[in-house]
Amino acid sequence: MEKSDYIFGLRPVIEAIEAGRDIDKIYIKKDLQGELATELIETARRYHVVMQRVPMEKLNRFTRKNHQGVVALLSAVTYHRLEHVVPELYEGGIVPFVVVLDGITDVRNFGAIARTCECAGVNAIVIPEHGSVGVGGDAVKTSAGALNYIPVCRERNTLSAVRFLKDNGYKVVAVSEKADINYTCADYSVPVALVMGAEDVGISPEVLRECDLFVSIPMFGNIGSLNVSVAAGVLMYEVVRQRLASNEEII
Repeated sequence: MEKSDYIFGLRPVIEAIEAGRDIDKIYIKKDLQGELATELIETARRYHVVMQRVPMEKLNRFTRKNHQGVVALLSAVTYHRLEHVVPELYEGGIVPFVVVLDGITDVRNFGAIARTCECAGVNAIVIPEHGSVGVGGDAVKTSAGALNYIPVCRERNTLSAVRFLKDNGYKVVAVSEKADINYTCADYSVPVALVMGAEDVGISPEVLRECDLFVSIPMFGNIGSLNVSVAAGVLMYEVVRQRLASNEEII
């Protein structure tokens, strides 16, 4: 990790939050106390910045300088909010196309998905604040720079994001190997949100219950599942295929 990817120290981190810097996560020493530590925690909560208590050893891996028990990881992009992106897409006369990533933590998978999203005309990527990959320099590099062009919406959690999309007229489609409907049989000509889950556990049960449709990609080998970035690419280009066939605008 490059030095520009993080900042450290109680007062510098507080000032960065208040200045509106995009921060992926703040690591705080487990037993850190004091007035400034309390101020940092209250400020982070007020601005909805993710925090995690960690041992001193983890902080020391970032820097041996006087970090005062605090290291903040900076985002390489400016995060967006769904509540702002969704109306902008409708006002622009676009048939929206959003990809929701539920629990993707591998930066290489995330970067590959983002790259395909940008190429396929996806209008936004949605990730949750907790249990998700951060958008640091490594993610941007892995995406071949695609994350510089496509909005990333970091929401409180995947469930609330999916509910918001449904309330705003999106068809929410869950991609799962357990589904009975072939992915080519779904209609993607309407506003659509594709939900992709983590490779180890898939889409969380509470998010699955909110989805409108469940589709799968046919499998004929012994492994039984595709890498999530490959599966996402297959689904995205089915959306592209259908919309081109019906002369829908995709960007």
